[in-house]
Amino acid sequence: MKQIFVNLKRFDVAKRLGGICPMDNPREWIEWVMDESVKYGLGKLQDIQVTYLLPEALLISAIEKLAEYAEDETKNIHIGCQGVFRQNIAPGGNFGAFTTNLPAAAAKSIGCTWSIIGHSEERRDKLQIIGEFEPACNDSNVLGEKAANAVHGLINEEVLCALDSGIDVLLCIGETADEKGEGSFEEQKPRIQAVLKSQLEIGLKGVQEKLDERQIVIGYEPIWAIGPGKTPPDGEYIAFVSEYIKWVVKELYDFYPVVVYGGGLKEENAGMISKIESIGGGLVALTKFTQPIAFEPEGLRNIIQKYVD
Repeated sequence: MKQIFVNLKRFDVAKRLGGICPMDNPREWIEWVMDESVKYGLGKLQDIQVTYLLPEALLISAIEKLAEYAEDETKNIHIGCQGVFRQNIAPGGNFGAFTTNLPAAAAKSIGCTWSIIGHSEERRDKLQIIGEFEPACNDSNVLGEKAANAVHGLINEEVLCALDSGIDVLLCIGETADEKGEGSFEEQKPRIQAVLKSQLEIGLKGVQEKLDERQIVIGYEPIWAIGPGKTPPDGEYIAFVSEYIKWVVKELYDFYPVVVYGGGLKEENAGMISKIESIGGGLVALTKFTQPIAFEPEGLRNIIQKYVD
């Protein structure tokens, strides 16, 4: 089963308010997205699962809209959240002191079956917070490494909370330009491996016994290549990284994960990505990158067609 994830970030805010939702009512927009997804047959694709990762405000509307259709029309469409809190709700535990956060138990009760965790933006924000409250963490490479490991530890707590609540996880990892460093690709390889191994070693700690019922997919984000004007990695680079991810997870935790390309699956690169044997899908954010930028289910269908052709 190939995995296609769609991370719809600020589609819970209308364009006139600074977001990117084309409708003034974002809930009506996500209902339209679900209708169109069913119309284009995304729920009936053979051997392809489509998972929408949504802001909390849009989750219930999306889940309720899909429930209006017959199961055979939506069986391969899943709804997930954009992260869970590092603490959770459980019988006999704290049930309410998470006012500004989304506990995994709450996401599950809404109907989420997936969560994206460790997205590059989330890692960056956590690192910035640690640096603001502990300025010494920014003073040397050693302390910087400690701060990064602290972020990996927070990510791990979120992963475990999601799995414990019955939610599957898309765990994102990747290297920045500074972490990759200068020089030839051969010179960069050991630095890339060290960064990814650290994120995986800490981020996946304690997951083995939970994998009989749950699954973890690894999303590889080449952070250095994401954004306007950046040059994306070629197939050789992506193959090297994805093969290493599979190998190191097997060495550390004795399972082979599905690895998807998280640098942005598009019509332009879907064919190339699909030919990399160690890649099992991709992460989509938008389907239209010229102004006005947009996400449209028809565009997603076109990306998937390019991927499977």
